[in-house]
Amino acid sequence: MNKTELVLQVAERLDLTKSEVEEVVDAVFAVARDALVKGEEVKVTGFGNFRVKERAARDGTNPADGSRIHIPASKTVAFKPAKNLKESV
Repeated sequence: MNKTELVLQVAERLDLTKSEVEEVVDAVFAVARDALVKGEEVKVTGFGNFRVKERAARDGTNPADGSRIHIPASKTVAFKPAKNLKESV
């Protein structure tokens, strides 16, 4: 499901216009993004938790030629699903 499909389904469920729902969806994602940028965890009860996870620097292998390369440390967003979501999937 992409953002457009999400907006359409929410609009149908709540009997709202697509533009109203799109504003809300954009706002929710913006607030979540801002919280993650600040290093905060985003917890959605019954759905799951999003948090920033740090990856350590490591050595890897270039798949094109097999040579060793250094992969620098980085940050990524990790998602841990809630128990209800895990069980229903």
